[in-house]
Amino acid sequence: MNQLLEILEDINPDNDYLAETKLIDRGLLDSLSLLTLVSEMEDAFDVEITPTDLIPANFNSAVAMWSMIQRLQAENK
Repeated sequence: MNQLLEILEDINPDNDYLAETKLIDRGLLDSLSLLTLVSEMEDAFDVEITPTDLIPANFNSAVAMWSMIQRLQAENK
């Protein structure tokens, strides 16, 4: 989770990623940030984020993103 938080901080350091639960709904992560985030997450965690994973529920909070990463890693085993 710490590595994910570092990635998020690099993309946009102005958000409180541990507390925020509506990153997408509030527009705190825009489309360009999301594309960068997906690429960074795929590289860092060796997962493939497909279009079906690109839903607000998976990206509204760091906890949701971490859950998605763990699910994708388990599916790849």
